[in-house]
Amino acid sequence: MTAGWVGALGAAGVALALYAAFVGLLAAGGRREEARAVARLVPDCARLAAGLARDPRVPRSRRVALAALALYLASPIDLVPDVVPVVGLLDDALLVLLVLRGIVRAAGAEVLGDHWPGSPRTLELLLRAAAR
Repeated sequence: MTAGWVGALGAAGVALALYAAFVGLLAAGGRREEARAVARLVPDCARLAAGLARDPRVPRSRRVALAALALYLASPIDLVPDVVPVVGLLDDALLVLLVLRGIVRAAGAEVLGDHWPGSPRTLELLLRAAAR
């Protein structure tokens, strides 16, 4: 395994550990519903992206942007490395929101709603964040 992949796996492990710690803190603080929503956010976003990529209502240019985003997120090379606390994951989140904003503007919020597997409250927060 090359050093780049080892670093990427290490960064992914750190990000996963921070994610799990945040979910655990929410649950320990008595905020089980929020913990459940945060724990499901990544899998829900992956299912959303898969659904949007197959939806003919989403313009081809937006589906290409979605595919490029998936490649970028899977790549070990980032604008800001994921091992940098907070900021390392923030650039990824901003790119996700920009792509979702483009999809909402091109196809409408109802398209996202049709593919969102999570809670309506989480979808509402995601749409509000993408609209900014």
